[in-house]
Amino acid sequence: AFLERAKSENPTVPCFLFGHSTGGAVVLKAALYPHVEKILEGVILTSPALRVRPAHPIVGAVAPLFSLVAPRFQFKGANKRGIPVTRDPVALRAKYSDPLVYTGPIRVRTGHEILRISSYLMRNIGSVTAPFFVLHGTADRVTDPQASVDLYNGAPSSFKDIKLYEGYLHDLLFEPEREEIAQDIIDWMERR
Repeated sequence: AFLERAKSENPTVPCFLFGHSTGGAVVLKAALYPHVEKILEGVILTSPALRVRPAHPIVGAVAPLFSLVAPRFQFKGANKRGIPVTRDPVALRAKYSDPLVYTGPIRVRTGHEILRISSYLMRNIGSVTAPFFVLHGTADRVTDPQASVDLYNGAPSSFKDIKLYEGYLHDLLFEPEREEIAQDIIDWMERR
């Protein structure tokens, strides 16, 4: 409803969806709905959560049950704060100093839903027909860069692009080269 309203109020403005990490999975799933896809000019995905690795293999196995009986339970070992997400120490400090950035352990239900949506998207890559641009750092340890390659190779979209940044980490727009990455996104949008 929101996208339809925004488009009706701004009929000449191109509509793009942008999503990073789990947000990338959410916007890609939204783009699978025909009524959403017809509004979109394109989808931009940075380090999308198409394939994630639980902190411990047991988490994936018990998450479905735990998410029903104890959805707010937090796996202490699932706190990813220790994994570097940018090579820029100043940006990293700024990110983790922001009170709106949650840095605690992930709740079981949240983790389970991330695993569910990523699994759903990997099973439905063949249904992705919306135009998209996926960007991923090859050294990302939060989400799997190979899943972005799999999306690019498997999606039948007639307008798709991928850019892998060698040695870059998860938060591409916090990396030292963030201006160049932002320009890559702008250039892609202008080509649409």
